[in-house]
Amino acid sequence: MPKVTYIDHDGTTHEVQIDAGENIMRGAVYNGIEGIVGECGGGLACATCHCYVDEAWLDRIDPPSEAEVQMLESAASEVKPNSRLSCQIPVNAEQDGIVVTLPEKQY
Repeated sequence: MPKVTYIDHDGTTHEVQIDAGENIMRGAVYNGIEGIVGECGGGLACATCHCYVDEAWLDRIDPPSEAEVQMLESAASEVKPNSRLSCQIPVNAEQDGIVVTLPEKQY
């Protein structure tokens, strides 16, 4: 099971293991990490799973689709070059250990 590290806006760290093939949003929701809401359930219809991918991991994940880039425009917190929608990042062995930081707010 790949490990994902979620860092809350206040610096609190949560390390969880999630099933391979699952996405980072569901890993947070299933493990009670409150910084990711995932209101649309991963349907790429909201931006309540916005996160910042640690820059060391950016080249190890697929780039965002045009639809994801457009949806990020509606994020409640600042959009940065490493902003992603966590529902669009599946985790497998190559992403084991990925680190994401959660924004201050999702609404």
